[in-house]
Amino acid sequence: MRSSRADAELLAAHLLGVERTRLGLVPLVDESVIDAYKKMVDQRAKRIPLQYILGTAAMGDIDIEVGPGVFVPRPETELLLGWALAFLGSCDQHPPVVLDLCTGSGALALAIANARPDAVVHAVELEPHALAWARRNADAREQAGDAPIRLYQGDVTDRTLLAGLEGGVDLIVANPPYIPEGVELEPEVADHDPHSALFAGPDGLSVIKPMISNVARWLRIGGAVGIEHDDSNGSDVAALFASRRVFGEVAEHPDLAGKPRFVVARRVATDIEAQRAGAVAEGERMGG
Repeated sequence: MRSSRADAELLAAHLLGVERTRLGLVPLVDESVIDAYKKMVDQRAKRIPLQYILGTAAMGDIDIEVGPGVFVPRPETELLLGWALAFLGSCDQHPPVVLDLCTGSGALALAIANARPDAVVHAVELEPHALAWARRNADAREQAGDAPIRLYQGDVTDRTLLAGLEGGVDLIVANPPYIPEGVELEPEVADHDPHSALFAGPDGLSVIKPMISNVARWLRIGGAVGIEHDDSNGSDVAALFASRRVFGEVAEHPDLAGKPRFVVARRVATDIEAQRAGAVAEGERMGG
């Protein structure tokens, strides 16, 4: 494992309840602590995900609980979170309405709710086990003082999903299944993350492609979307947005390794929508 030393230090810090950088200042520990540490190291040696052993994963300024049955949030998604918060910082809608698709553990939605307590955050997850983790994390964050989020079970490709949000969402974020079938993965991922949270058809786009129609339906004019994707299909995802007249300002974003990682776009008005909005504005002006 490439991260064996870092993982060993993180396990020790977790067990001792100290920051990793302060491990050298910890006094000698007793046998029970050493035995517990050895058990944790043995688990990691069997390629059990570090986050499963710790019981938590970080996203933004919060830690959320993870375990069997739910996708472990990745550091790469922090970049999508950063973009989302920057967009919300420039958003003139108050309160801003946010929708997180394929929320899994709820990490992204809850990190946004933590950073922007004024936002109304909705989150959708298909798999019952993952949704249970999201509910647990949402309850914990609410008890910690964060604003509650609204969770739904549903298929993000369903054209009837969340009809009440049509045209009313300011920001959509999504970390959907996007790995092409047949790709070999590390044991921590292949043996532990749910298959349904990872793979999305031969090209990795079987969820993203149909989801884009719903994104267009939910976003208000001027709203934005950011979707994480496999590093092999960044240009394909960008092309899917660019081919639709309802999207503009399409841009690709790399991860920390410089690989394509997420695409963003803005919802723009079609000619018909612009004419309709102009007619409404003119009517309001004449009426006033």
